[in-house]
Amino acid sequence: MSNEILSPAEMAEADWLTISAGPLNGIGLMRNAGAAVAAVVLARFPAARRVHVLCGPGNNGGDGYVVARILQDSAVDVLIWASGFPKTGSDAALAASECPVRPRPLSEFAAEAGAILVDALYGAGLSKPLSGDAAKAVEVATELNLPVVAVDLPSGVSGESGQVLGRAFHARITVTFARKKPGHLLLPGREMCGELVLADIGIGGGIVAQLEPRTFENTPPLWLQCFPVPAVDAHKYRRGHVGVFSGGPSATGAARLSALASARSGAGAVTVLSPANALQANAAHLTSIMLRRADSIADVQEFIGDRRPSAFVLGPGFGVGEKTRDFAVGVLATGQRQDGRADGLVLDADGITSFRETPKVLFEAARRLNTPALVLTPHEGEFARLFPDIAGDRDLSKLAKARSAAERAGAIVVYKGADTVIAAPDGRAAINCNGPPWLATAGSGDVLSGVIAGFLAQGMPAFEAACAAVWIHAEAGSRFGPGLIAEDLPLALVPVLRELAECRNEVTAR
Repeated sequence: MSNEILSPAEMAEADWLTISAGPLNGIGLMRNAGAAVAAVVLARFPAARRVHVLCGPGNNGGDGYVVARILQDSAVDVLIWASGFPKTGSDAALAASECPVRPRPLSEFAAEAGAILVDALYGAGLSKPLSGDAAKAVEVATELNLPVVAVDLPSGVSGESGQVLGRAFHARITVTFARKKPGHLLLPGREMCGELVLADIGIGGGIVAQLEPRTFENTPPLWLQCFPVPAVDAHKYRRGHVGVFSGGPSATGAARLSALASARSGAGAVTVLSPANALQANAAHLTSIMLRRADSIADVQEFIGDRRPSAFVLGPGFGVGEKTRDFAVGVLATGQRQDGRADGLVLDADGITSFRETPKVLFEAARRLNTPALVLTPHEGEFARLFPDIAGDRDLSKLAKARSAAERAGAIVVYKGADTVIAAPDGRAAINCNGPPWLATAGSGDVLSGVIAGFLAQGMPAFEAACAAVWIHAEAGSRFGPGLIAEDLPLALVPVLRELAECRNEVTAR
């Protein structure tokens, strides 16, 4: 699977394992990496008058010396600006010795408009802010608006978190190797990378598999094998039944959005569970979605016994308070689906906020044996209400925060945003990158909750259901484009779902 994401430490281990296994050695990997970058420069900027290569003292700089040598051999005017010199005997020192271009001090760096800059200073392993000559080089490149080709990761961007450490190059193209790093996908790093080119330098899939990666880019290969496609003899209840809790008379729309999204995502039956005083408001707007009164936890238990739902959505428009907490804990207490009992609860919006003062009550309920899967879908503010200490830890990346929250809660955590992270209690995590700005609209999250529940109801494992829903929701929004409102999303899901069902059938037929 090529959608594994490697941390900088895992990438270093992959290098070491590759070198240990042979036949490539360290300088061989470096030559391959430099050749990949040089090929991009030659292909994308064939008319460049001059290329400035900035080289650091480590392996990233070694890649830069290889780039400079190949470009000069290709009759390109090349200048090297070095920040220190490689350690004697290192692969970078050997690469520098093979390069005929004499390096100049980075402190004297100057460039001209129209030139190209290759950033080979520090790459993904940087852990402290750029300063001194390196920071000044960023200023020069920015002032002249130089096209930057970054080696591995723009210098100044953390490969671990995607955060900008002081100053950073804003690359037009970033060439990285073997697998992407978290800093390529998490914001703001993703924007700083520009176009991302993934180059094969000889680190094979077998080497990556030895690392047993637990982080992935959220793309269909991650969950397509689990994607639900109805059997020929399926009937509506075999396709799963979702219960969506509605708020009061003035707050019913969010639940209906979730309900419609659950139905569109393939759930065979969906019921809106409404307080008595909102039944009329909901009935006026529902056709294929069923409706049932649910004022108390006893009503909910009766519904579970009668209709055997397989997933619930609680929170959108429901209201904050004791009733919300009671309903959530009550659903979790029903046990995993046996004879049709509930096996998944998606808790969003008011459902999350209701536990801000008593998060342990929710977490303890989620960790009991034979408990339905709990999926939490917080945006940044809701995340901070439920996990204030994790949210406030500036040393943690968004990826690390989501992982820590999932472990604490015993739940799948969908930490929403333009770089949504989906994390499981067992340490698996996925970073989503196809979310468009059009999804930043009221009700969009309600639709997402409904899609997750729809997939849970059809039997998808919770982590895969959440990952699939996040990607599909984003893809539908991206295809729709400007003018999108939440009411458009359920129908916009249809062509995406159709294509995935076709792909799933093709995979099954092989």
